[in-house]
Amino acid sequence: MASSSGNSSGSTQIQNSGSEGELQTVIDQRKRKRMQSNRESARRSRMRKQKHLDDLMAQVNHLRKENSQIFTTMNMTTEQFLRVDAENSVLRAQVMELSHRLDSLNEILDYMNTPSNITGVYENGLTGNTDNFLMTPWNLMCVNQIQQPIMASADMFQY
Repeated sequence: MASSSGNSSGSTQIQNSGSEGELQTVIDQRKRKRMQSNRESARRSRMRKQKHLDDLMAQVNHLRKENSQIFTTMNMTTEQFLRVDAENSVLRAQVMELSHRLDSLNEILDYMNTPSNITGVYENGLTGNTDNFLMTPWNLMCVNQIQQPIMASADMFQY
């Protein structure tokens, strides 16, 4: 029995070593497949990362260009605002000056149109009382104004 059991264990070892060789070959094939699959997966991952990086760089360049355009537009708008603001300041000063002139002219007209001033001119100047007329030279202006209207030209308002 010992010999038969020895023979059977010997053949089992031979069968095991044959199946172990095949098993080792299967394991090596699976290992190689897994390694190849991992390499492909890593390559795809690197490609995705590179594409993502390229997309981000393109977006950075686009945003920089857009930022530059916005900055240029902002500078042009600021310059235009400053020009318009300066022009408005000049126009406001002109309006104030013209308003003062108009007020002065209206005061002169009110003074000339006051009935007591006109009758005073006629009483003093036109009725023959020349002594009093010469003593008040501002009445001479009223006499001239009665004879001639106030003339204004566009050149008067130029700066």
